[in-house]
Amino acid sequence: MTSAVLLRVAIFLLFALLSYASAAQPCDTVVVTIDSVNFVGNEASKARMLLFELNIAPGDTLQSHTLEQRLEENRKRLYNLRLFHEVGYTYTCHEGRVTVRYTLQERWYLYPIPIFDLADRNFNAWLERRDWGRVDYGINLIRRNFRGRNEEVRLRLQQGFNKRLEFVYRVPYISRRHRLGLDVGVADYRSRAIDYRTLSNRQRFLVQDQGVPIQRTLLTVGLIHRQSVQRQEGLRLTYVQEQVSDTVLLLNPDYYNYSAQERQYLRVELSKVVNLRNSFVYPLTGSYFEATAAQTFFIGGSGAPMTTLRAKYVDYRHVAGKYYYFVGGEAQTRLSGRYAYADNVALGFRSSVRGYELNVVGGQHFALLKQGLTRELLQLDGLHLKFIKSPKFNKIPVALYANAFTDAGYVVDDVFEEGNPLSNRLLLGAGAGLHLVTFYDFVFRAEYAINREGTKGFYLSGRFPF
Repeated sequence: MTSAVLLRVAIFLLFALLSYASAAQPCDTVVVTIDSVNFVGNEASKARMLLFELNIAPGDTLQSHTLEQRLEENRKRLYNLRLFHEVGYTYTCHEGRVTVRYTLQERWYLYPIPIFDLADRNFNAWLERRDWGRVDYGINLIRRNFRGRNEEVRLRLQQGFNKRLEFVYRVPYISRRHRLGLDVGVADYRSRAIDYRTLSNRQRFLVQDQGVPIQRTLLTVGLIHRQSVQRQEGLRLTYVQEQVSDTVLLLNPDYYNYSAQERQYLRVELSKVVNLRNSFVYPLTGSYFEATAAQTFFIGGSGAPMTTLRAKYVDYRHVAGKYYYFVGGEAQTRLSGRYAYADNVALGFRSSVRGYELNVVGGQHFALLKQGLTRELLQLDGLHLKFIKSPKFNKIPVALYANAFTDAGYVVDDVFEEGNPLSNRLLLGAGAGLHLVTFYDFVFRAEYAINREGTKGFYLSGRFPF
């Protein structure tokens, strides 16, 4: 190679290096302007919809030292839409003007999920009976990101022990400013069994071979004001018609108010959610706040008006290294002139003290405190399955955590407490377990716990504990 050629190659490489350095160097101005925000990999998702979720837009000016913090914050916003496996970003800065590019790996959005559920409150409650007749089966069709606008359509066709037909349609944007969303739903539910009474904090069930002891029809419509994916307020109106068999009233005349066999009611609910967690699936840092206020109006004198207030707050902290800590509380109060057994729900369903998975503690009011120390054991961005070609399925993230916890709860029951010793008593539970987080927001918990009464057990669950 001649010296002239070598000189040309050296000049070319030097020019390329200088050009790369100029494009990659950080902004050297105090204030920067967002020139453009682009998306790569959004085959189905509309770019306009994604821009609505960000708190930056072309033309915005920022302090240069806050730029990367804001870009990372918006990366998390996109990721927590739960529409993408991965979200990354890059940016270039030239003379104070910033070009941003978010790289997305979309999920598969059509889920024909087979239903094979146990009819009991949790796996351990079913395991106590081991009755394979108490199984639900069918199909749950879910279309997420419908029309590329983060809309969602759900159709549930369920047979077996509990029969359910359900349709839900959610639209996140119905206003010009894209701050107001709407969802509507209709459901019909019929079950072969009903828990007609609680004794010794265990549910007593009536199973009918002919007919069904309970059936329920529900219509609901909700308006959601979305400041962002993290901050939302809602107004919901729900109509419910439900009926029980005459056998249920013979076993428990207070199942509904005034010994009624059926009832209808309207429920108006206001809600507020501020979700600042780093991940909506398995959070390690951040905070979560939720509050609801609901008023129930019974139609035709089938019940007394009821007010329900509920609040929850959790704080998640990074302690050191791979250790994380969370602490949070939840409380509920129900106010009514007369309470029905069907509404006497407190701990053991949606909320619980771990260690009491086999118990239900009904009441009008409750308070719950939970805390846990988490140690990250394994964090893999993705296991590549080379025999699967689709990038929506061939990369499986895996995270494994060890967790130690203590829970405390108290339920106030002034109506149905007779024969239920866990009511009006401090409940305590502690234990440790392993939590697995993987594909498509799947969380699996295996925990060993002991409660205040000395009952020990190994419990399985499929959701985040708090």
